[in-house]
Amino acid sequence: MKQAMVILNPSSGHEAAIDYKEDIVSVIKEKGYEVVVKETEKKDDATVFAEEAVNDGYDYVIGVGGDGTINEVIAGLARYDQQPLFSFVPFGTVNDFARAIGIPLKPRDAIEWLKEARTEQRVDIGKINERYFVNVVALGAVAEATYEVGVEQKTRLGPLAYYIEGAKTLAENKVYPLTFKLSDDTIDEEAFLVVIGMTNSIAGFEKIATDAKLDDGYMHVFIVKKLAGFDLMTLLPSVLTGEFKDHEKVRYIKTKEIQIESMASLHTNIDGDEGEDLPLHLTVLPKHIRLLRK
Repeated sequence: MKQAMVILNPSSGHEAAIDYKEDIVSVIKEKGYEVVVKETEKKDDATVFAEEAVNDGYDYVIGVGGDGTINEVIAGLARYDQQPLFSFVPFGTVNDFARAIGIPLKPRDAIEWLKEARTEQRVDIGKINERYFVNVVALGAVAEATYEVGVEQKTRLGPLAYYIEGAKTLAENKVYPLTFKLSDDTIDEEAFLVVIGMTNSIAGFEKIATDAKLDDGYMHVFIVKKLAGFDLMTLLPSVLTGEFKDHEKVRYIKTKEIQIESMASLHTNIDGDEGEDLPLHLTVLPKHIRLLRK
């Protein structure tokens, strides 16, 4: 019989993910798999479990958790050419990857979606230095402010907690001198915020990277320049209308590879968690993950 591994973060979804364990296992068994459940206890456990699944010849891996947990699972799979099928049940605060795929955000609906998922699609992921990212890399004061969001805030406010912390940085309007090196160009820019997306959903907004597809072979880079006057009043609506990349204060780059450098000390946020420091080398790994979807 085929083998499946469920990698579950019991603290996800305000510790609700564990309550759905048996329902998820039941759905996977109905698909014809023998199921092993691995519960994470600390950072990188999900990556270790995913690697075990590859090395032990599992046919199917199911992640259960937020964007950070899904990132860890995919990081474990991404190191290998021969991989099991992958799908997941979202239990995070923002759930960008789930939004991009079309997985419902309510647990019961997501489990029903999982039951009906039978189509394989190979999807892109990104690599940033020696790490992997599934959905988004952000850098700038807004990105760093998200580190201040605590578990209690996320429980009470959900995605709004990130927006509140990010809004506190807007008044400062701090910019950073950055150099972007492409295969055919070098761009120097003073940037307030940089966002690199692999999918159309970024920070819960699904109309930022409107051109992005799961398997287009590109990353989508948005450089937000120094804001002045009423720029913010026009920039924020563009996030909702799909006109973000065309805003006069935004430079949009579609690329397969990019190097980002700066003389300033600057950190990143990778799929919702604290990430690498500059310099950064980012590449696309096209059609690298075997995603099971409807």
